[in-house]
Amino acid sequence: MQVDLLCSGSKGNSCLIRTKNSSLLIDCGSTKKYLMNALGSVNQRVDDLNALLVTHAHTDHVSQLKHFRHLPVYSYCDLKDLDNHRIVRPLQEFDVNEFHIQVISLSHDSPNTVGYVIYADGKKLVYVTDTGYVSNEVKTYLENADYYIFESNHDIETLMNTNRPMFLKQRILGDSGHLNNLDASSNLASLINSKTKEIVLAHISEEANDPSIALKCIHDHFLKKDLPYHGVNIRAAKQHEILTIKSF
Repeated sequence: MQVDLLCSGSKGNSCLIRTKNSSLLIDCGSTKKYLMNALGSVNQRVDDLNALLVTHAHTDHVSQLKHFRHLPVYSYCDLKDLDNHRIVRPLQEFDVNEFHIQVISLSHDSPNTVGYVIYADGKKLVYVTDTGYVSNEVKTYLENADYYIFESNHDIETLMNTNRPMFLKQRILGDSGHLNNLDASSNLASLINSKTKEIVLAHISEEANDPSIALKCIHDHFLKKDLPYHGVNIRAAKQHEILTIKSF
């Protein structure tokens, strides 16, 4: 399995996952120019994709949907005018070529938001962004993965010091908003095990967070919990920077 996180944040989100013979895309946000250039830079042709998975219908996740409408498009949320739209539901499992996929319910202020757990080549990838919290029921399915792409959206103090209106701050902080750094770190500490190889902190706010703050939070939390996972590679994704996880 190879994973290329093409973009991550409020300006666009998209993640390419490949085996030697199959490929799928999670979300298709950002601008057409950036997304197509990003796919080209990792040698992926749009016409060779096997499917598109959509997490939810916010613009930063589906703005370029029209360029992928020829593919099977899987989502739990409502997407307009798609000939090959395949509705999936939380805890449903299905296959796309060499990928086995499980749908995970998340809590966000967009109807029917989900994450995905993807299995291929004997590896397990957890993809969770855009959620105010992670329920105990869901955690069962997220445990013991090889790779995590996991939301660490904001630092609470930094968010509160922004000029954003209070209603927006409350939305972000709420149960249907976004995970803050500490909650992300706490969740990940309860999920990983000795097989975990990589954690990517994702959907990091450019105004209410910073990669260095998010990384310090998770490192400090793991140290406090005395977690013996020093071999885990932990990185923070930037908005428009391709981040690659390779295992083949």
